[in-house]
Amino acid sequence: MILIGITMLWGATFLIIHNTMRFTGPLFFVGLRFITAGVMSVILFRKSLGGLNRHELKAGCCIGVSVFLGYSLQTLGLKTISGTQSAFITALYVPMVPFLQWAVLRRRPHAMSWVGVACAFVGLLLLTGADAVSGVGFSAGEGATFLSAVAIAAEIILISRFALSVDSRRVTMVQLLVAGILALIAMPIAGESVPPFSWVWLVAAIGLGAMSAIIQFAMNWAQKTVSATRATVIYAAEPVWAGLVGRIAGERLPFSALIGAGMILVGVLASEIRLPRSRKNAKPVQETT
Repeated sequence: MILIGITMLWGATFLIIHNTMRFTGPLFFVGLRFITAGVMSVILFRKSLGGLNRHELKAGCCIGVSVFLGYSLQTLGLKTISGTQSAFITALYVPMVPFLQWAVLRRRPHAMSWVGVACAFVGLLLLTGADAVSGVGFSAGEGATFLSAVAIAAEIILISRFALSVDSRRVTMVQLLVAGILALIAMPIAGESVPPFSWVWLVAAIGLGAMSAIIQFAMNWAQKTVSATRATVIYAAEPVWAGLVGRIAGERLPFSALIGAGMILVGVLASEIRLPRSRKNAKPVQETT
């Protein structure tokens, strides 16, 4: 239930960030957002900070790097594409998870994972428009959002990798601060400067910062008992909520893009279907009393 609530909050953030990008650059906004989230988590969990060990510091830094890449690239994409479109492209991280698990954890993808990726890829082409279908390529915003999906898939795998061996509170503090600091450090490298003051980016950064602190802790805590595969199925509802919020706000996708969005959702769900094993390969069940 907590992860379902997270997807509802996530879905609402796309439109907020898309509108905020008119007043600030992506790295400054991500940096301020996650520094705010990190400070809030330190205040909230300060009593547990003393137990931080090297393993938890490593886990927090690894997850923090993936959070920085995922949110920075997603925010960059939202400068030029709608919140609804961004949400559905971001959802591609779900069918990516089994293949990253194969590469990193040596867990071979299930047969339906290939079906899910095929459906999601066709949906991506339809969602991003005629140029992508004809081979011209994705726009910069679409490309950045696609790369953010890869980073978010890595984040989910890392959280599951460390979840049972770390304290969720301490890891949450570290990953949020690492993500925010990296974003601010990257600003001069990317040629981004501090924007003129605006209540829009200030309120959005503080509000989403508080939301990020809650969300990241909830993910770390919930994935102690919820597998990465099951978590990704729950997260699949995120673009649906984003689409509903965008629809209310006046965002409209062309018919082909709507079909593409539907194909991505089909791919997301298909990738998590597990076909029953054949009787030949099934192990006999021993009766117990």
